[in-house]
Amino acid sequence: MSSTEAQFREETFEDGAFRRQDSVFRGRVSADGSTDFPAEPGRYHLYVSWACPWAHRTIIGRRLKGLEDAIGMSLVDPVRDGRGWAFTGGEFSDEINGFHFLSEAYERTDPTYGGRVSVPVLWDRESGRIVNNESGEVLRMLDQSFGELSDHTHDLYPEGIRHQIDELNELIYDNVNNGVYKAGFTTSQSIYESEVHSLFETLDRLDERLAGSRYLFGDRPVETDWRLFTTLARFDSVYYIHFKCSRRRLVDYGNLWPYFRDLYQSFGIADTVKLDQIRAHYYRTHPSINPTGFVAVQPDLDFSAPHGRG
Repeated sequence: MSSTEAQFREETFEDGAFRRQDSVFRGRVSADGSTDFPAEPGRYHLYVSWACPWAHRTIIGRRLKGLEDAIGMSLVDPVRDGRGWAFTGGEFSDEINGFHFLSEAYERTDPTYGGRVSVPVLWDRESGRIVNNESGEVLRMLDQSFGELSDHTHDLYPEGIRHQIDELNELIYDNVNNGVYKAGFTTSQSIYESEVHSLFETLDRLDERLAGSRYLFGDRPVETDWRLFTTLARFDSVYYIHFKCSRRRLVDYGNLWPYFRDLYQSFGIADTVKLDQIRAHYYRTHPSINPTGFVAVQPDLDFSAPHGRG
């Protein structure tokens, strides 16, 4: 293990490995009223950052399911200091609770909470507490738990392939979504190299899979595609440079690169990708990795180029 300072000390272990904390608020919204959080228009609110890939997946789910009128949304500032995600004014304001920091939502829900404050947060306006802060579960609820409030054009978790979706979600989470962080936040050279190997081994497999299929499970994207998409959106601009996931760029892949552009250009998704905020967040909030705070110049990427996968 090197002497490099850990970015998140509580989540970096003695061997130098970064192990992400578990989300602790795991309530469920229900369409049938079987939980403490029944689906009701205007009752729930999302706290998110455009910069965060975990929050980004819930922003996409909210849009695809037509829930933008039923579920409000507030944005935190992408540049985070030691006090955590903040509402700094303007577009980064909390008009629901008037919070100055997202940590206030955690404290109001559980005054004893001592973990890292993360986005997304699904907030219940009626009880004044967090319902859930686990992004995968929030995305699944947006798809499955809002009943007649939802637009059912997009089925993100189709019956018949749910087991396969869960299996591929787990692989992509461990080796890609979280894999870039395990490579970027480790303080061990050997762990870094191992994580980068696993990352690109998985990307290679996904690239091969997409050679014969427009999306990961056929001709319609499901939640797995969008979970992968938010990492790919940040790959060349951030993870390739900042987290040293440097074996290959997304643009070097014959199938993953046009597949990403296909998703980006469809379903009103393009305007959910805010590269300026993404780059500002990563390069200016990880001082152990980038002590100067300089923001890397944006690579030449054309997300709008024809993808040829239609």
